[in-house]
Amino acid sequence: MADAPEPAAPNADDIQKYLEKQIAALRKEITKINRTIAERSTKVLDNAHEQASDLSDDASSLASRATQQLRTQAQAVSEIARANPGTTTSVLGIVGRRVTATLQWKCELAGCEG
Repeated sequence: MADAPEPAAPNADDIQKYLEKQIAALRKEITKINRTIAERSTKVLDNAHEQASDLSDDASSLASRATQQLRTQAQAVSEIARANPGTTTSVLGIVGRRVTATLQWKCELAGCEG
């Protein structure tokens, strides 16, 4: 049986060219990956910005409605107070006494002096 000739061992130039091709291919792949990451990051940031803007708009609208409701209620209370000054004075007097009594009680519990 005749021995088959052994393939020639690659020389240093062939190895270097092969490695350079591999490195170039890896660089291209890394560039593609970086481009994909950048595109996805932009989409994520745009989405987050849009959601934050929507939340801000919703909060602003809610605050506006709450403020309008408070104005309406304050106006109704003010009209009732003007229409019934004696009752208003009595209610405020009772509330004032309750607040004072509550504060005194809490102060006694806490050991306040005065």
